[in-house]
Amino acid sequence: MKFSTYLREKANTSWQASFEHPFVTGIADGSLPLESFKYYVLNDSYYLSVFAKVQALGAAKASDLHTTSRMAAHAQGTYEAELDLHRNFTKRLGITEETIATFEPAPTAYAYSTHLLAVAHTGTLGEIIAAILPCYWLYQEIGERLQGSTPAEPIYQDWINAYGGDWFATLVQEQIDRLDALAELATPEERKRMERHFLISSQYELSFWAMGYSLEKWPVEEPETV
Repeated sequence: MKFSTYLREKANTSWQASFEHPFVTGIADGSLPLESFKYYVLNDSYYLSVFAKVQALGAAKASDLHTTSRMAAHAQGTYEAELDLHRNFTKRLGITEETIATFEPAPTAYAYSTHLLAVAHTGTLGEIIAAILPCYWLYQEIGERLQGSTPAEPIYQDWINAYGGDWFATLVQEQIDRLDALAELATPEERKRMERHFLISSQYELSFWAMGYSLEKWPVEEPETV
């Protein structure tokens, strides 16, 4: 069994919960409140800014020039493709530049991003790929599952189209193949860490939907500083 197949099976319970979460099903049928999606977009923009840095750190840890170039290309792709999609959403959702500049991420977005940064700074390239892969792979599976959905809200249709397309599937498969190749060379101890990172990130993906759906806030709101 490929290492990626093993990890996918191990994480199946949390992934299934993502497929069935009302945030995801609400995108499919159009019932998700736009306020929840707006909050998700703000937090996801913050998350993606960290995600691109983690991809770049992975490029720096690669042992060959080809992998370095591909990881750097993925970081550039995060900026050009996904953040461009978010810029489109922010304009249509009425999110101002001031709102973005002063936005503080929700606890889950901050924790998930910090998890990825910790792995990127302390782990191997294999560990980095394992930590970031659920974000790629889960979104691809959701995009494929929601193909054929026709939500009345155009923004939700655009979101489905973005993650259900062939271009995204190609990027995901590249990282799955990279994970399997690195796992073949890894020690049993490193593979155990890779497994742990993958499963933690899968749990955070589920928490991210809940964060957007509930408009998650910090327990205590700090007073604004002048």
